[in-house]
Amino acid sequence: MSQTTEYTPKTDVGRIANFVNQRTGAAAAVKEFGRKIFPDHWSFMFGEVALYSFIILLLSGTFLTFFFDPSMAETHYDGSYVPLRGIEMSVAYSSSLDISFDVRGGLFMRQVHHWAALLFVAGMSVHMLRVFFTGAFRRPRELNWVVGGVLLILGMAAGFTGYSLPDDLLSGNGLRIIDGVIKAIPVVGTYISFFLFGGEFPGTAIIGRLYVLHILLVPAIILLMVVLHLMMVVIHKHTQYPGPGRTEDNVVGFPVGPVYAAKAGGFFFVVFGAIAAIAALFQINPIWNYGPYDPSPVSAGTQPDWYIGWVDGALRLMPGVLGDFSFERNVAFPWGHNTFVFNVLLPALGPALFLLGLLFAWPWIERWITKDNREHHILDRPRNAPFRTAVGAAGVVFYCTMWAAASSDLIATHFHVSLNDVTYWLRTIFIIGPFIAFWITRRLCLSLQRKDRETVLHGREAGVIMMSPEGGYSEKHEQLNEYKRWRLVSFDTPQYIPAQPDEDGKITKKEKRRAKWSKFFLEDRVAPVTPAELAAAHDHHEVEGGDHKSLGH
Repeated sequence: MSQTTEYTPKTDVGRIANFVNQRTGAAAAVKEFGRKIFPDHWSFMFGEVALYSFIILLLSGTFLTFFFDPSMAETHYDGSYVPLRGIEMSVAYSSSLDISFDVRGGLFMRQVHHWAALLFVAGMSVHMLRVFFTGAFRRPRELNWVVGGVLLILGMAAGFTGYSLPDDLLSGNGLRIIDGVIKAIPVVGTYISFFLFGGEFPGTAIIGRLYVLHILLVPAIILLMVVLHLMMVVIHKHTQYPGPGRTEDNVVGFPVGPVYAAKAGGFFFVVFGAIAAIAALFQINPIWNYGPYDPSPVSAGTQPDWYIGWVDGALRLMPGVLGDFSFERNVAFPWGHNTFVFNVLLPALGPALFLLGLLFAWPWIERWITKDNREHHILDRPRNAPFRTAVGAAGVVFYCTMWAAASSDLIATHFHVSLNDVTYWLRTIFIIGPFIAFWITRRLCLSLQRKDRETVLHGREAGVIMMSPEGGYSEKHEQLNEYKRWRLVSFDTPQYIPAQPDEDGKITKKEKRRAKWSKFFLEDRVAPVTPAELAAAHDHHEVEGGDHKSLGH
């Protein structure tokens, strides 16, 4: 009777791996994930940049927590920075100065942390733009798109809470703006402000509360969202760009192990090295220049980080009055009068709610307009979805105008122009700029589609002049190879769908609205080249090609 011999690894690493596997069963999961195929394209790296930046944030933030004291108790500074010695300040600001001047490597780690935060939000933003413009959010990835939107908001929240911790004049003014926005909320605003600040602004508790949010709650939720995001990427499989052999039912690429594991490890150190080089060479947030927070002065020429600046810009663009109309309205309630400060409330919350609401709802809006409920694993070229690309361009202009408005004072001083003129021009761009961007982008996409169609049917211009027997001249066109032709013909653009009756034979008002939007977005459509059109074009060129002779380049 034979006896089964238990496998015994020959190396120490093998024995440790075997020990862990026997007790956790991890080998099956590692094998399955290691064989996962991912497509290879440079645009997929933006998500990796965001992930690696977040890891660097965790590492550098852990270092900083050993030396930062989030107390708002008063003290007198006695550190190495001579100009501030003896100045009364909070313990939080004093410890921030100590990190910058007295802790070995402290200033470098502060700057690594700050630059990594900027790159984290930038990586997420560009990654989501790529997902939007290529249609990667469509079924079955709608929920993953929502997770990405939540991550973007959490990234901004993490940045703002960390930006406010040093308790310097710049961050204190940012908190003052937030306090004003909160108090502009009707009825409950003052109560929320008292709860958040522990009394009248600035109170003595806000830095400690922001510290808990910054190092504990927000990072924990970000980690949870990252895990959910990656889990859904594995479940749904990765999207890929169109090409020969790529279908809705497969993924063409390389496995995680060993190809992408090695590439990802190397790319992490590339990102780490780039952030470290920037942190070593370029100064950011010199808190010693601003001094401790004091509610009385307001510094000029200072802007928040770019991902928060657009809210500040919206506040600057909002007028206090329009003619004789004031945006501050007193409304009588049974329990007393309440003031609605719309010139603060509308710019602070309106654009943000509009942009984020449209961002979260877009997968369902597009599906409703196009009536396309199919699964999509092949990405669109942005030009092949003109209506979506135009909406995205309009949103970028809308956002960037507010972002630029946050530096309206610097624009005026650096270019020696009137601050009022800068504000008026930015208000004009804020209103009509998105519409102009939408129209131009849509026309460009349709023109590029027509150019692609012509290239597929007639080939690309070769720079060779041909003469016909009749003495006419024409330029020779070279036919595309199969791969390039595949990229230009393998797509399907949504078509305008008129209002459809329901199962009772009635056309509802909702369906009529959908049809109007569908006509607006999809009526101008350039259809992809069909196989019959391509065959007819090739036959035509074969006949025509024999009647010409080349005259050279």
